[in-house]
Amino acid sequence: MTGHIFTTAAAATLTQHASRIDACLEKLTPEQIWIRGSDNENAIGNLVLHLCGNLRQYTRHAILGDPDIRVRDEEFNAVCGGALREQVQAVAGDAASIIAGVSEERLMERITVQSREMTVLEAIFKTTEHFALHTGQILFATKMLTQRELGFTTHNRASGA
Repeated sequence: MTGHIFTTAAAATLTQHASRIDACLEKLTPEQIWIRGSDNENAIGNLVLHLCGNLRQYTRHAILGDPDIRVRDEEFNAVCGGALREQVQAVAGDAASIIAGVSEERLMERITVQSREMTVLEAIFKTTEHFALHTGQILFATKMLTQRELGFTTHNRASGA
């Protein structure tokens, strides 16, 4: 029972964050999506590609056993990517479905992700946390680039932002 609560919450978190990323991408121009302030910064587009690669690797590969097709360096070297909004929605939706479908018995199963052994529960937690971290970066960058409030919090909606 507790496992189901965890997987349901993790799936809902991914879905919510993917929706917020989509809202950000909708507000940005292609130039803003791919701009980097310096060589040490990632463009929003690269973060989206990175999140998609990470979600696929943790859910499709590690949890389901599909081949690992991730090429991590390409996520950060890309300077354009078609249909980012559709891609993040599809990958996050697929990952949320996979996570929601994990049985309580499987949560303690040992798997290997990125050459590290962990339980399925740990993998779900790590990828959900990772997705949330980069979603925050995307939200912050979007606010900086658009100089507008995004309206995701109730106090901002109440003030008309």
